[in-house]
Amino acid sequence: MSQDDRGRIALVTGSGQGIGRAIAQVFAAGGAKVMLATRSAASGAETQRLIRQAGGTAELLTLDLGTRAAAEQVIAATLDAFGGLDLLLHNAGIFPLQKLAELEEQTLDSTLAVNLKSCFWLTQAALPALRRARAPRIVVTSSVTGPRTAIPGLAHYAASKAGVNGFIRAAALELAEYGITVNGVEPGLIATQAMDNLGDAATLSRGIPLGRLGTPEDIAYAMLFLASPQAGYITGQTLIVDGGALLPENSQL
Repeated sequence: MSQDDRGRIALVTGSGQGIGRAIAQVFAAGGAKVMLATRSAASGAETQRLIRQAGGTAELLTLDLGTRAAAEQVIAATLDAFGGLDLLLHNAGIFPLQKLAELEEQTLDSTLAVNLKSCFWLTQAALPALRRARAPRIVVTSSVTGPRTAIPGLAHYAASKAGVNGFIRAAALELAEYGITVNGVEPGLIATQAMDNLGDAATLSRGIPLGRLGTPEDIAYAMLFLASPQAGYITGQTLIVDGGALLPENSQL
């Protein structure tokens, strides 16, 4: 698989830390010019610093991708900074723990807005630029939670990610005529700061055949493949990256 992204322009959302930071670093290391979009100015600036320190190119926009206006803003900023867009790498997401019986309307609305509705608004805003791009790609971070599994307290998150997979399939059909592929990655348990809410790494790793949590780079390299020329005939698909956790029929096996 080629990792040469020289000259390609990538927008990476949710790139302040964890999986998003790894995605941004991996693509920048391959030569892509990266627009970072994140809610936290401090974490976004750190991602930018790391990329530039390694010799890469990155610009930063701080915003919350919970609205259509924000999606339009970040696409416009990418075009202003780099003059085009080849890769829409949508990783931004939230998963506040809240059991169904106590679920608040604001929690549900914000989860659906950031995790699901932003897929629509970003794609819509990016479409004119992607139609002009060389080997245009849309790759979205989905999850095994929702499409494959469930976790108590995350019904709202599960619903949003199941919706993301439906979006990926339908968008792939609609955008195929422009040569734009649309795919996703479904992470399992990944060692990020956000994962601390679910338990300690040693306990969580017991149910994973490969015996460890995934790393943010595991997801980033899966995205790198789906965005590569070698994946040009793949669209409407999601790639599960979970260390084999979904393979056993019984969790005790």
